[in-house]
Amino acid sequence: MKILIAEDDRVASCVLQAALLKLGHEPLLANDGESAWQILQSEAVRVVVSDWQMPRLDGLELSRRVRQREGDYVYFILLTQMVASEDNLHEATEAGVDDFLSKPIDVRQLWMRLRVAERILGFTTEVRQLESFLPICGYCKNVRDDQNYWQQIEQYINTRTGTNFSHGVCPDCIEKVLKPQLAKLGIAMPPGAAF
Repeated sequence: MKILIAEDDRVASCVLQAALLKLGHEPLLANDGESAWQILQSEAVRVVVSDWQMPRLDGLELSRRVRQREGDYVYFILLTQMVASEDNLHEATEAGVDDFLSKPIDVRQLWMRLRVAERILGFTTEVRQLESFLPICGYCKNVRDDQNYWQQIEQYINTRTGTNFSHGVCPDCIEKVLKPQLAKLGIAMPPGAAF
């Protein structure tokens, strides 16, 4: 798994990189929060291990940016040498941090947190896949919502997205459906009529 390391201390970064390689992961390195943010824009990263205090952009602000962006969930682990006071933990949690690791890194603790991250990321992927299914009737094309209520697809989409629909008839349906129905009624469709 690709794991982004955001760490300005070169020694701590090297130790973390070696630990991640030993655990079978692919570390990507950034020496400050802004560089880490740039990597997140171009790489498919699902886990970030970030120092709390860094130049240009600290770990909490990086976490806030990660939480505001669209896309797959990113598990965020914050590294700290700071004493984790209740206020610090509250501030970090509000910024979107998922977990904490103390410096210096204990490889067993890192392994455990990454296993938890893998489980959570697996669940978020599964939920996203389930949410992408749209139960639709094969006959009438009504859609079932979360309360097991069937409604027309237009109403379903409008409720969820605010999209309004204008109705027409596509060229295939004009030929296959509309013209035969009009012919049965003895009505000729005017040439060049658009629906």
